[in-house]
Amino acid sequence: MFQTICDNNFKNRFGRVILTLSNSLTVSALVHNFPETSLSNPEGDKAVNNARSQRQLLAALVLVSSLFTLTYQSSANSNGDKDRSPAPVIRAAPPAPAIDDKERLAELASRRARVAEKIGPNSVLVLFSADPRVYANDVDYEYRQENNLFYLTNLKQKGATLVLIPGNQQMHEILFLPRRDPTAETWTGHMYSAEEAQAASGIREIWEAKEFEPFMRALRNRQAYRPKAEAIFMSASAHGSTQSAMIGGAANAGQANLPTGFENLFSAMARDEASLYLLLPREDESREYKQEQAFAAQWARSAGGFNVRNAAPVFAQMRLIKSPMELKLLQHAIDITTEAHERAMAVAGRSEWEYEVESEIVYTYKRRNADHWGYPDIVGCGPNATTLHYQEAQGRVKPGDLLLMDVGAEYGHYTADVTRTFPVNGKFSPEQRDIYQIVYDAQEAVAAATRPGATFPTDVHNAGVEKIKDGLLKLGLITDRNGTITLPGSTELQPQYRIWFMHGTSHWLGMNVHDVGGRNVKLQPGMVFTNEPGIYIRGDALDNLPKTPENQRFIEAVRPAFEKYKNIGVRIEDDLLVTEKDAKWLSGALPRSIADIEAFMARAPKEISISALEMRWLESRIFPLPAVALNARRDLRFGRD
Repeated sequence: MFQTICDNNFKNRFGRVILTLSNSLTVSALVHNFPETSLSNPEGDKAVNNARSQRQLLAALVLVSSLFTLTYQSSANSNGDKDRSPAPVIRAAPPAPAIDDKERLAELASRRARVAEKIGPNSVLVLFSADPRVYANDVDYEYRQENNLFYLTNLKQKGATLVLIPGNQQMHEILFLPRRDPTAETWTGHMYSAEEAQAASGIREIWEAKEFEPFMRALRNRQAYRPKAEAIFMSASAHGSTQSAMIGGAANAGQANLPTGFENLFSAMARDEASLYLLLPREDESREYKQEQAFAAQWARSAGGFNVRNAAPVFAQMRLIKSPMELKLLQHAIDITTEAHERAMAVAGRSEWEYEVESEIVYTYKRRNADHWGYPDIVGCGPNATTLHYQEAQGRVKPGDLLLMDVGAEYGHYTADVTRTFPVNGKFSPEQRDIYQIVYDAQEAVAAATRPGATFPTDVHNAGVEKIKDGLLKLGLITDRNGTITLPGSTELQPQYRIWFMHGTSHWLGMNVHDVGGRNVKLQPGMVFTNEPGIYIRGDALDNLPKTPENQRFIEAVRPAFEKYKNIGVRIEDDLLVTEKDAKWLSGALPRSIADIEAFMARAPKEISISALEMRWLESRIFPLPAVALNARRDLRFGRD
């Protein structure tokens, strides 16, 4: 009965602890035979006393449990429905979205058709799988597919290559797939069969991966190519797995002029009007796309009649507008992130270190089957909250400080990006409240400026900046809304507010946390971006300013306000979807206003498992038997929450 009441109706922390202690000790009493040794044996006396103490403790806990149950049941019966516990404030992420296979395959086919239309019939597109990554030149990282190949195929297989040939009506797409290797699968896991790859992607022309280079060499020489039958895993072309009308190696070179569907492409190559599209990296992506760089260099040295072009802008434009299927996946990543935030907020007040808070985030990701994080967690308390990308999580969590958490789960290749800043002890101080409200007002202004036709990021960013400047001027942290100073690392004058707010309010969001899309873009329905103003009063900010007369006057003027607010860092970040009229807050379920955060912090800690610190205290005073401690630790940490 006590189990039923606690599980279904009861949230009282004491009751849960009593239940767990009772269960753990009961199990231990049944499993262990307490020693009953001779009275003449001192060691036996000690064992008997230990056993007696255990039985007494067990009896006391059972008695307390019974009394507690009767008291609660009587109270519940007398009060009826009036005393039912309110709905929990920590909301579990809903189940993962169900994506219909027909819907998914139709969307993948539509994406490939749109890419083919954009690059044109006289072009070839080549997309390589991502290279595996190695940690410390030793072990492999968990594999993650290159975004654009996944966007067109839904394949997670290493070593796969997609080729699109829009001008060839007989065979406009070919997937090159590694042959399954039982030895490799023993070590590193399952590899796609051709049937599995076709079911995932909808592509029906699948060749062995080693045929990619001969195929591309043949194209460069304006010769059609088809592998031998054993290298064709699956075919939808008119010729099936035969070689009757296409070249199958050098022996059939004389058949190059037979009709194959490549005639228009070869004709464009002869006129030097054909294009080879590859994903070519920007300067900051030089570590990525090494296969593409090498392939582009190889083709640039050849006289194949292809002009090498960058495919990245094609995908950037397409990925800006999210389909309903993409939004389902993205929303689930945000829902998991919301739960992770709420659980971490709930345990922060009884945590000693930042990494203890972060562990609740990681636990939630795993528990809800997220693919991974979309970026490393940022969990910083007190002064650490003023470092934008603080990732160490090694600082202490102090009751009077603010804790900033910038985290995002990835699900289905889409990532969330959500930040909350909250008081560890549940109540904002007046100084913390002042800074937080400015950031909150700026975030509201960004959302209000979000509508179709607005220019991204300029219009939304400027709306937030105006609120930031108003608030900083009111607090005395700047002297003039349009005033300027010289910032570290620059010789040019910059707006004063940038010493406290030095980043943009927004970036695109999707398959990457800083997703593709570019600047000076007119907003359209289906676009998703972040809304993340912030203020960071770093303790060394004034000391680091260049020693100029203008800066010295600024320092003297803002010093009193700086001393009042220093070491406070606040960022609030949510994910916005552009709709037909305005912005939809995809992460709006997470408490955000001062009032909502304080109300959440007043209730949430009562809904979650007891902390490691409390567990250690219980172990040291109540659990002399290791088995009992182990059972209790497991039940308290991973029980109902």
